[in-house]
Amino acid sequence: MTTDSVLVGDGHRPLRDVVASELRRLILDGSLEPGERLVEDRLAQQLGVSRNPIREAMRVLEAEGFLDVVSRRGAFVATLSAQQAEELFQVRLALEPLGARLAASATKPGGALIARAWAILDLVRDSGPEQDLDTLSTLHTELHSLIFEMTGNDYLIALAIPMVKRGQWLLRQSAPLQNPSAWAEHHGLIEAIAAGDPELAEAAARHHVLSVRNALRPHLQQD
Repeated sequence: MTTDSVLVGDGHRPLRDVVASELRRLILDGSLEPGERLVEDRLAQQLGVSRNPIREAMRVLEAEGFLDVVSRRGAFVATLSAQQAEELFQVRLALEPLGARLAASATKPGGALIARAWAILDLVRDSGPEQDLDTLSTLHTELHSLIFEMTGNDYLIALAIPMVKRGQWLLRQSAPLQNPSAWAEHHGLIEAIAAGDPELAEAAARHHVLSVRNALRPHLQQD
């Protein structure tokens, strides 16, 4: 990947953010494995950029919890323990019901964000198991990010989007997103938001987070 190719189609975002997105993708799809050391020179050559945006992007990913930086040893892809996963779900239980409630209060029927949410669910329903796992996990992250964007609350969005991305990593490793039942609860959640029902949306979001946590616990404890 060259510098030019990184920038094309990215709306001229800061190169640091573009590189961070690419490194995040490599972690999420398993190309960079948990515990693997990141070598700046190698990544710079691979992505066709200088070491400076690599270094800046690594700081972003460290703040998001994707990397562990060890003094005098370098940066390593973080490992997600059962305890860390449990802590992530504690935060999700606090933020996702709140996001759904606020989204239901703020969302206008026919709005672009709710339309995109329905489009994602339609795409997953129509493609089913034929869709590859990388695409499904990306769509899942976009769907949950859209809910927070619907709130219009900049503070909540800033807190929640990194959490959603970290959750994608967990789901990518553990959850059967290619199973239609993994998406079933999203329909009720989006319906409640589209209907402007804050109480129902909040309850649906809480139920969804608890359901996913219960489904993943045996896998995490085994790991």
